[in-house]
Amino acid sequence: MTTRRHFLGTAAAAAGALSFAAGSYSRILGANDRVNVGFMGTHSRGKGLLKSYMKVGGINVTHICDVDSRVLKQSVADVKSADRPAPKAETDIRRVLEDQSLDAIVIAAPDHWHAPAAIMALEAGKNVYIEKPCGQNPREGELVVAAQQRYGKVVQMGNQQRSSNESKELFGLIRNGVLGDTYRAETWYGNDRTTIGNGKPVDVPDWLNWDLWQGPAQRRAYHDNYVHYNWHWFWHWGTGESVNNGTHELDVGRWMLEENFPEEVSTEGGRHFYQTDDWEMYDTLDVSFRFASGKTLTWSGQSCNRVSRFGRDRGTIVYGTKGFAIVDRSGYELFGLDGKLKKSNLLKEKTSSSDLVGAGSLTDLHIENFLDNVRGTASTQSSPIAEGHKSVLLCHLANIAYRTGRTVSCDPKNGHVAGADAKALWGRKYESGWDMVS
Repeated sequence: MTTRRHFLGTAAAAAGALSFAAGSYSRILGANDRVNVGFMGTHSRGKGLLKSYMKVGGINVTHICDVDSRVLKQSVADVKSADRPAPKAETDIRRVLEDQSLDAIVIAAPDHWHAPAAIMALEAGKNVYIEKPCGQNPREGELVVAAQQRYGKVVQMGNQQRSSNESKELFGLIRNGVLGDTYRAETWYGNDRTTIGNGKPVDVPDWLNWDLWQGPAQRRAYHDNYVHYNWHWFWHWGTGESVNNGTHELDVGRWMLEENFPEEVSTEGGRHFYQTDDWEMYDTLDVSFRFASGKTLTWSGQSCNRVSRFGRDRGTIVYGTKGFAIVDRSGYELFGLDGKLKKSNLLKEKTSSSDLVGAGSLTDLHIENFLDNVRGTASTQSSPIAEGHKSVLLCHLANIAYRTGRTVSCDPKNGHVAGADAKALWGRKYESGWDMVS
């Protein structure tokens, strides 16, 4: 296998090195230029993103990169069927990033690839749209933020509710005092996931490049229940439901409370369904974050019990001294202390479903904002990566508290954890040659 070090060259070989001069690697875009965009991972969510980018327009789809030959072939065909030129088909993201005409890369590969691919893209002078999470562990999120600051490119995470006009309107109302002093936000998520069974080692399918699928992760033998989705529930690659889906609502709750890093995190949960299968993580988790201000933020995640609150399978409620507000991807409702509705702004289109594969109107808005920032025509960025990292870190801290089995104390300046057991979960080990984020 061609290692990352061979790809980047001797000058960038040192661990953690971010050494490319990004300005020499990308075109200078004018306001009306079409943005050349490549895609890494076009199965499931990546397929939805590809459709959204083509729907939004103003781009050239120049590259499709996927380690599944079937997906790669179908995605190229999807682009052609939209009356667009056939993009280049690649299995190795490093080959894609060599193309100096590429302006931006969309990363929707498995979680363990997100940060390494983003950092390599930034080193190569590309703008980055990265699906959540921005890292498979807390350290990776910090490194992506540092790389963005070094190279000055646009990095937007896929927490698309940040681009919701309704959510932005509610944030403005809360900031202007409509709820009085906010003090608590509660968030929730419900799904009806089934068992992943007990996998067995088998030969790698001929359609899958297992070596490139693993990429920066230390090598493991292939099992028949890893790919495409069940890797989410293995600590070696995945990040659990808190990061997989809790990121969205915790991001909204943190946003509405105007908080950054917590000072204490506690959890309660476990694996209550299908306890004899290979799923390594919790399927039920309640998390509480306490901030130095005294405000609290909670998340209740039910992976196998599609509980609904206020008619919503996911959402956020924000409490204040003058009332409360309920908000999700479909909009918001604002109530007084007497429980009576004072104001609402709800979309006719219901967008709060737990099914994220098909993208939707908020994803379209989020992509438009990203592309406008790449062109330099946007007044603001919906989700700068430094903000995205803070919300993803909350979810990683939930995992750390769950895995250590105790309340975790954090530095409210940066979220760093106290205790050797918690610190041991801050980063990860990498396959030899992929240690730029070690």
